[in-house]
Amino acid sequence: MKKQLLYWLIGGSLLTGCSADTAKDSVSPGTGTGTGGSMARFTITGNHLYVVNNSSLVVYDIAQLNAPVNVNKISLNPGVETIFPFGNHLLIGTQQGMYIYNLNDPAKPTMTSRYDHIVSCDPVVAQGNYAYVTLRSGTNCRNGLNSLDVVDISNMAAPRLVKSYPMSNPHGLGIEGNLLFVTEGDFGLKVFDAVNPLDLKLMETFKDIRSFDVIPINKVLIVTGKDGIYQYSYSDPAKLKLLSKMPVE
Repeated sequence: MKKQLLYWLIGGSLLTGCSADTAKDSVSPGTGTGTGGSMARFTITGNHLYVVNNSSLVVYDIAQLNAPVNVNKISLNPGVETIFPFGNHLLIGTQQGMYIYNLNDPAKPTMTSRYDHIVSCDPVVAQGNYAYVTLRSGTNCRNGLNSLDVVDISNMAAPRLVKSYPMSNPHGLGIEGNLLFVTEGDFGLKVFDAVNPLDLKLMETFKDIRSFDVIPINKVLIVTGKDGIYQYSYSDPAKLKLLSKMPVE
């Protein structure tokens, strides 16, 4: 039932867009937990739906699909852009930095810490002990630069920047296993070997894929771009194979 609710939300995002660009969410079947793109503005964890707008985090209890209940609204500083679920936490990307909220009480998320950066657009994903944050210029985020920051979150209460990589114009990103995918808008799609987050190795750049966001799931890469949503097989990361395309006007 919760999957059906998430699919309905996906349909809405296809029509209205999310964050500064277009963002889509998918779901891991049977888990009841959303698997979203790095630019997503909503996610599901357990029996709760979490939605961010420009200045707040809104929580819904969706245990009863036919009667979702708004159970909480948490005020945040203006400039909130994205939300990403990570274990028992929510990573919230804003123009000023990344907020980390714990879900010890799922209906009442509590801020654990925040990682600050200069004013810039801020999608975020995480895996293991590291969060990956892209910062970019050329948007309403004003003083943005173009970089990929690696943040050590082994201690959620004290996140710290450990490495920064220069980029062309990074948008969304996704990680699965040892592969990190970073979309660069009109500059294409980059694939990194992320075995060592402190020494990312660029494996390939696909300049013909104008991409905004990515969701890697079981060797299939869902890519949102200017003219549609694509699915690629990345069984061979150096040779992405196009599986399908859904045009979006």
